[in-house]
Amino acid sequence: MTTTALKQPVRETSPGAAREPRRRTGRIRRVTLPYLLLLPALLLELLVHLVPMAIGIVMSFKQLTQFYIRDWGTAPWNGFDNYKVSVDFDAPVGKALLQSFGITVGFTLLSVGLCWLIGTAAAVYMQDTFRGRGLLRALFLVPYALPVYAAVITWVFMFQHDNGLVNHVLHDQLHLTDKPSFWLIGDNSFYALLTVSVWKGWPFAFLIVTAGLQNIPRELYEAAALDGAGMWQQIRRITLPSLRPVNQVLVLVLFLWTFNDFNTPYVLFGKAAPEAADLISVHIYQSSFVSWNFGTGSAMSVLLLLFLLVVTGGYLLLTSRGRRASDA
Repeated sequence: MTTTALKQPVRETSPGAAREPRRRTGRIRRVTLPYLLLLPALLLELLVHLVPMAIGIVMSFKQLTQFYIRDWGTAPWNGFDNYKVSVDFDAPVGKALLQSFGITVGFTLLSVGLCWLIGTAAAVYMQDTFRGRGLLRALFLVPYALPVYAAVITWVFMFQHDNGLVNHVLHDQLHLTDKPSFWLIGDNSFYALLTVSVWKGWPFAFLIVTAGLQNIPRELYEAAALDGAGMWQQIRRITLPSLRPVNQVLVLVLFLWTFNDFNTPYVLFGKAAPEAADLISVHIYQSSFVSWNFGTGSAMSVLLLLFLLVVTGGYLLLTSRGRRASDA
């Protein structure tokens, strides 16, 4: 007796069907790999910036003074009292904060404007080829490449009253002043701080504008020259409109850096900045670490953060609308 085995139908798998899971796995890896590579940086950003920011916001609602600095979590809850004290411009604390805010706004506008103007002028001048251009570009970038503390300490010695280089040149050699000036105290401290800030910041503007000028075709300038356009007309009609996207980002970055600058005034004047150069960053530091009122200082910091967020959002909104209008 013979038995016939039932033959099961054999499924033929195509090579494409076998490679489909591998393709899906490779696609998943390609999608997730960038996020995995960014994960360490995101964790460090969380630890270095976001966690202290959250702690500072919590501290702004506490009555945190030197009596609770050992264990700040036990400080009594103060609600919005720290914010009320900070924005009460009739009281001494609020009046001093408002004055510091006004000085910071004026200082920032002057510093950003001069940095952009000098950096743009130098970048446009450096577009032409001449002997020694590479060396001159390297010298222009020296203030930006130097460490902040080393550069500002050098300016401290230059601004000395008796043996400083600034008074030696202005008073002893050029005879522009009747007597040597005090640059690190009094009203002149504002101009000293502005000088150091512009000297330190304009090479960054020069670097960014130089990179932006590389994207402008030289044929546009040649065609404008053939049409009889002079240098100023070329700058007005070609250079500045072409640099508009670069300048929008540059001005915002310079504004945020200058408004938040703490290292320059702190190294230049120390813990107690003169009244004429009382920037808001140093003012918040003095309210926190000199007066030992960390709750009020944290509230001032949160108010500064909100101000910068509003200004940045409004600036980006206006520039995006202007960009869409120009493209239309």
